[in-house]
Amino acid sequence: MTGFLSDLVQHQGLFQMIPVLGIGGTFQIGFQISSITYMSQHVKTFINETWLERYGYPIHQDNLLFLWSITVSIFGIGGLLGSSGSRYLTVKYGKKKCLLCNNLLMIAAASIMGCSKIARSFEMILIGRFMCGISAGLCVPLHHQYVGEISPKKLRGFANSTSSFFWSLGKAVGQITGQRELLGRQSLWPVLMASCGLPALVQLVTLPFFPESPPYLLMHKGDLEGCKKAIRQLWGEGRHQAEIDDIMKEKATMKNTKILSVLELLKDPAFRWQLYMIVILTLTVQLCGINAIYFYTFEVLQAAGFDEKIISYMTLSVGLSELVATAVCSSIIERLGRKVLIRGGYFIMGSLLACITVTLSLQDWYFWMPYCSLCLIILFAVVFGVGPSGATVSLRVEIFTLSCRPPAFVISAILNWLGVFVIGTTFPFIVERLKHFCFLIFMGVLFTSGIIIHLFLPETKGKSIMEITEEFNKLNFKKKSVPATPNHVTEDYTFCTRL
Repeated sequence: MTGFLSDLVQHQGLFQMIPVLGIGGTFQIGFQISSITYMSQHVKTFINETWLERYGYPIHQDNLLFLWSITVSIFGIGGLLGSSGSRYLTVKYGKKKCLLCNNLLMIAAASIMGCSKIARSFEMILIGRFMCGISAGLCVPLHHQYVGEISPKKLRGFANSTSSFFWSLGKAVGQITGQRELLGRQSLWPVLMASCGLPALVQLVTLPFFPESPPYLLMHKGDLEGCKKAIRQLWGEGRHQAEIDDIMKEKATMKNTKILSVLELLKDPAFRWQLYMIVILTLTVQLCGINAIYFYTFEVLQAAGFDEKIISYMTLSVGLSELVATAVCSSIIERLGRKVLIRGGYFIMGSLLACITVTLSLQDWYFWMPYCSLCLIILFAVVFGVGPSGATVSLRVEIFTLSCRPPAFVISAILNWLGVFVIGTTFPFIVERLKHFCFLIFMGVLFTSGIIIHLFLPETKGKSIMEITEEFNKLNFKKKSVPATPNHVTEDYTFCTRL
């Protein structure tokens, strides 16, 4: 505790910048994902009323469902486009400028959606949701990279895991504001839809007071004084010459290299297993069953006979439990390590899904069985937040060198957004056919991924990028002579971005 307080005082600039990045970063996507659920009936009613005013007859039910599904899924399409352009924009303009301009895009989207009811145009909702998707797709990889680059090695895991905390915070805030007592009413749904502009405005006003990441200033801009000033602002006064010297060494090695493109990264054998790991981690987050859990909570409680007003608060308890769990993850990740949290989380979550399947099968037999299901669902969300949620984000930053980190984040983001789109369109049909036995599919994914992580993923806690790369080289060049240095970065880094 004393060590944390001393770090808090010394690195107060870093601890101030973390919430600024979070509120305009992963918070936004969490808020968008959860809040749209509470608008569904109101938006469908608005579409029907608008259609009736224009054409004189109500919209066909199939067309209404199609327009609503497009309204939901177009956010994922925008996110896919935004994440695809993150590499180019990050390298050319830096993360700070990109985030500031991205906030303007989110504010514009919020304004368009907020005025849709007054303008009697459901097309404005589609346009706004698409723009929100582009903004969210761009800000998430920017947030992950930015927070990793401004963090010293001893606080790297904590800082990286905060992005999952703000993701969960966004979901919880979306659930709270979507309640009938607040903005979830028929008259206020445009306000709820436009409220995503408020976090963007907060970051737009506060981010200019913080620096660009020190490595970007020195390596891409050649601004040594600016780099020193940024380090002092984030890490406090002290002797940081050793870290600056390391950046200078990296800059020297980067003269003969460049930021890789996505295609170049895919072809490079030196990063083959890193790519395998990021694909497995990203897909497992989508297929671990957390989305199914959020969906089935309402179904379980409704089948148990609970009143709908109480169900909304019980569902909220799941989101709040995950939020608390992600905060716990930030405090223990540097002690337990990433591999332990992910591997253990997968195995425990898989076991819990087996238990949930059993309790759902028996909920008509015993009156108390639905309460067991609810407790297991909450425990599942807690384990997800404590383990895989935060540790996965940290690993995405740590297993790639600076030269290939931007394209790696593009690949991860594309897979993530494709997963959001595919799961969102296919999951209702899976539930309809398999009912609660759909959890067995997710259980199989979790156990398989847990075994792969146990066998092949090296622990990254407290290691430099050189040490992590050497661990992966044992897999990448198993039957060949391992190169003395990585292909793109040849120094052992101790500064924040060199992990």
